[in-house]
Amino acid sequence: MYAEPRCFLNNIPVEIRLLKNRTVLVLTYGDEPKNLPAEFLRVYSPSAEVRGHGVGQDVLQTGKADVQITDLQPVGQYALKISFSDGHDSGLYDWAYLHRLAYGYDAMWQEYLDKLAAAGASRFEKQSDC
Repeated sequence: MYAEPRCFLNNIPVEIRLLKNRTVLVLTYGDEPKNLPAEFLRVYSPSAEVRGHGVGQDVLQTGKADVQITDLQPVGQYALKISFSDGHDSGLYDWAYLHRLAYGYDAMWQEYLDKLAAAGASRFEKQSDC
């Protein structure tokens, strides 16, 4: 699962960059850039809509493969507010949570794919039968 890497000052990245295609957020810790795809950030949103209101109440997010980041705003000195092309914009990504996502990406992404498979769900939006 997630192994805590070397410590960075308050887990705050030294650089935050959104790629032109708006599908990847790059966080740099020390001299180590970490790419966080918009889809990954969206399905692991810290909002109650995604996380639920208690332990074990997470709501599996499906059909988010093509989501983009539409806005990125700092919230004080402690978090980012990320808005997505599917209209989702609740939940604040604090520095500790972003750090966990950055360094836990591989295991967390595989866990998400496994949950999708177990649910018979897809990363892609269901196409209309019309």
